[in-house]
Amino acid sequence: MLVLAFTFFFPSVAKAQTRITSPSPSSLPVATIEPTEASRVDITQKSEEAVGPLEKLIKEQTLSSVWPFNPLKYAIKDAVNSGIPANTIVLLLLLPVVATVIAATRQLIGIRGFGIFLPAALSVTFVAIGPTLGIILFLIIGAISMLVRLITRKLKLRLQYLPKMALILWFVSFGILGVLFISPYANIEGLKNVSIFPVLVLTLLVEDFTKIQLGKSIKTAMGITSQTLLLALLSYLFLTFAPFQKYVLLNPEISLFVTFTIDIILGRYIGLRFMEYKRFRKLISGK
Repeated sequence: MLVLAFTFFFPSVAKAQTRITSPSPSSLPVATIEPTEASRVDITQKSEEAVGPLEKLIKEQTLSSVWPFNPLKYAIKDAVNSGIPANTIVLLLLLPVVATVIAATRQLIGIRGFGIFLPAALSVTFVAIGPTLGIILFLIIGAISMLVRLITRKLKLRLQYLPKMALILWFVSFGILGVLFISPYANIEGLKNVSIFPVLVLTLLVEDFTKIQLGKSIKTAMGITSQTLLLALLSYLFLTFAPFQKYVLLNPEISLFVTFTIDIILGRYIGLRFMEYKRFRKLISGK
């Protein structure tokens, strides 16, 4: 029992010794313990771990008549039977939910961020490479862009906006290459299989970060960027919550209708946000 607990909590150590034998031939038979490392399921990839359970859910779902409540369920089942990955369908069904969550958080609470698309895309990036590695890469990219801007200002290089952004992208690409070159020596497993998609999304965030720096200040840019990361992490929780994935896949009509209704209600809301109530509480209480 202790060995099993040790293997579960310390899988990296367990890899070094996957076979545990008894001390004497007369004792119990040799016990083989295979290391089981809890891996993160990436629903952005067409793998058996990501697609298999979702396809099984769809194929085992019992449906009544098509109209009026089940047209999407039948369409999803036909699409999966024809070879379209179930994880792609789940992500497309979850993106409107994530966008609604981001809109509600910004509209009602007052958290700032770089629009809606960027936090949503960043959350998908976190699903692909993990939130820890995603935040580290983003901080590296943000630090490079800030450093390049400071250097160009120090050298008094008066560059136009577009060439300056191209120069920043040059340094960012070179910096990410450096991180990839170092990753085998630093034993960073997540970077070995990283694709261009998460790196591209993280790089796109640099342009908005630089725009805020140019228009306001580094402090304001860092504040909005940190709130964007907060929105992305919140969206990441929705994207990776397995019961929620199953619900939107088995009940797409309800999911899309509810998000559509919430978006309309949010669009009609013109009151103060929660953070604005907190900010102007003295003025409001004075009235």
